[in-house]
Amino acid sequence: MEPQAALQCIHLFSPDPLQAARFYSRTYGMSLEPGTDGYLCRGPGREVQLSAGPANQLRYAHFALSSAPAWEAFETRTQGLARHALPEGFAGQAAVALQDPDGNLLVFTPPAARTQPEAAQPGDRAPALPPAALQHFALRTPNLPAMLDFYTRQLGFVLSDAVNDTEGAVRACFLRTDALHHALALFFAPVACFDHQSFEAPDWASMKQWGDHMAALRVPIVWGIGRHGPGNDVFFMVRDPDGNLAEISSEIEHCAPGRPAGLWPHEERTLNLWGKAILRS
Repeated sequence: MEPQAALQCIHLFSPDPLQAARFYSRTYGMSLEPGTDGYLCRGPGREVQLSAGPANQLRYAHFALSSAPAWEAFETRTQGLARHALPEGFAGQAAVALQDPDGNLLVFTPPAARTQPEAAQPGDRAPALPPAALQHFALRTPNLPAMLDFYTRQLGFVLSDAVNDTEGAVRACFLRTDALHHALALFFAPVACFDHQSFEAPDWASMKQWGDHMAALRVPIVWGIGRHGPGNDVFFMVRDPDGNLAEISSEIEHCAPGRPAGLWPHEERTLNLWGKAILRS
């Protein structure tokens, strides 16, 4: 059975969470407000939280199941996995918190509408921008086989595409939780850390508007514009104050149920059909 869940929020640690929150508020057109632990940035379909901690580390990722039957099936599937304490803000809710082999926390909840932004303070909210919903995130890991097994066999994520080196070892994989090509990407790397989060824009015209917005803020594009092989989406990326990549993408592949997993070679062209790529290993 194909999974039925959507990414709702990314919560990152930061040595200076207010600085990071101000970056996401301005750069991605979100409100900025105090959260239950740190700062909360919200916009239509996108939510990022920041709290004090080491750079380049995920505090948690929040997924919502799409229906009551999907939630019941998920609870049944994961009932043998160790539950962890829920983060602040989930107290009293129906929610399950699990840890992957690298210690990243994942929170799953029953169906819920995405939260809408509250009124922003002057200077906190960018001018009107095109839609860009939080769509996926990526992790770097030295334990890729164990991570892939956890997310697919234990949580039920589906492998859309894998990247193998010449010896057959998996160097990257892209996992979906709904029809979109991936909600999570895993990259083999020497150190376990957060890699990037991506906001999905609806079309080419909106990509141009987002690019012009970055230019107006003097936020340099550090990768792209390009087109990924796995997922076939067009993209560009910037870096937040802690060095995390943050992506705007569009046209990501919609996968039919039962789509077989694809296999790609470990080379620059796989990650960017149009040019240079950031290789994690």
